Amino acid sequence: MRNRPRRYKYEEVADEVIHLIKSGTFRPGDRIPSVREMSRQKQMSVSTVLQAYYLLEAQGFIETRQRSGVYVCTRIPGNMPEPEISSPRLDPAKVSVWQLVKMMLHDAQNPKLVPLGAAYPNMNLLATQKLNRIQASIGRRKKEKSGIYDLPPEGCKALRIQIAKNSVRAGCNLAPGDIVTTAGCTEAINLCLRSVCKRGDTIAIESPISFDVLQCVEASELKALEIPTHPREGISLEALEFAIEHTSVQACVVISNFNNPLGSCIPDAKKKDLVALLARHDLPLIENDIFGEIYFTARRPAVAKSYDQKGLVMLCSSFSKDIAPGYRVGWVAPGRFREQVEWLKYTSTMATATLPQLAIAEFLASGGYHHHMRGIRRVYERNVASMVQAVERYFPKGTRTTRPTGGFVVWVQLPDRADSMQLYKRALDEGIAITPGYIFSSTDRYRNFIRLNAANWSETIEKAMEKLGKCVVELT
Repeated sequence: MRNRPRRYKYEEVADEVIHLIKSGTFRPGDRIPSVREMSRQKQMSVSTVLQAYYLLEAQGFIETRQRSGVYVCTRIPGNMPEPEISSPRLDPAKVSVWQLVKMMLHDAQNPKLVPLGAAYPNMNLLATQKLNRIQASIGRRKKEKSGIYDLPPEGCKALRIQIAKNSVRAGCNLAPGDIVTTAGCTEAINLCLRSVCKRGDTIAIESPISFDVLQCVEASELKALEIPTHPREGISLEALEFAIEHTSVQACVVISNFNNPLGSCIPDAKKKDLVALLARHDLPLIENDIFGEIYFTARRPAVAKSYDQKGLVMLCSSFSKDIAPGYRVGWVAPGRFREQVEWLKYTSTMATATLPQLAIAEFLASGGYHHHMRGIRRVYERNVASMVQAVERYFPKGTRTTRPTGGFVVWVQLPDRADSMQLYKRALDEGIAITPGYIFSSTDRYRNFIRLNAANWSETIEKAMEKLGKCVVELT
């Protein structure tokens, strides 16, 4: 019988730390004992602990921050595979998911439920109080003028200037006149769809995709053609090209950076290829970048709009996920379709509310926005990592999960026997709100998928995840 290889002391220390990380004792972003502290605790040499920490750092479990200490990495190596690339139906379909969406949104408002469902940001991380103070100051300064319509329909010029400046970081070269402000991102998408499509037209969309987009398609009486989408790299260009060549498609909709619910981020080079593909067919691209500023990487990912040479990309976003969802301020850079969008804006809501626009413009101009975003990115990165770890810890074998590099939602593929609607109802009995996968498709797909909101991670969420994992086991 062959002897087992001898374990070195530094390997034993490394294994102990890995166990503490995977069991949740040390969470992503937590500071762990320094080399000297660990040396005293374990009563072993500094060099042995140092070697253990070198190993842990090489394996991606910890990172050393200069003059700060040693921390658990926010992207922990894991054994759970990511969800499979989607394989939706090959023909267009009418969208009809409103009743499911309505039910889910109703439950999301229940304060007695643990909020793992709707993709609402963490209320404690918003800039609402700062914006309220700015808004009150503007109201005093401008008096009656703060209550008049902000016309023409393209919206507040001060805000459009700040949006144009900020878009440079995403690779764009926009002028204030290229931008139209809207009542949130959903209105922006609606205006874009209505400006380039008519009833009965077919829209190519990522699959899965946010039910907000599906609702816009449904409200405009359009058909959705779902395109396979990779959980990390987004829409399949090969499948999209095939669809365009074999189906009458009038436009394409993507969430380019941190798709909801997948969390996928189309690589910049692939964004360029996407824009070129659609340009060859003279097809508009409606690009939703609502999560684009919540990135965990070293730099902000570019938007597809930055590669637009023909004015075909209609870039939509808002300030709802990062500073103030209740202010309902969004915007669109509609390219060659600007006049149609402005006219539709005027005939639908006429103008975006004046005071919220002015307050956000002043917040951006002061530099407060970028300071605010640096803080919440760190928190959301930790929260998403904690959520992924909890899925790995509590959910049964056969579960798959995404590892997003931005946003705050996690897409989970459950074992084949699980049904997300049954789990939704079972979770409600346990006081937990989740989002079933059905509502991210027009064709009743994603039966065994759920989306989880990691924005509000806490000890309460940790306990809820343990309960939810037991519910999954019971249903499989």
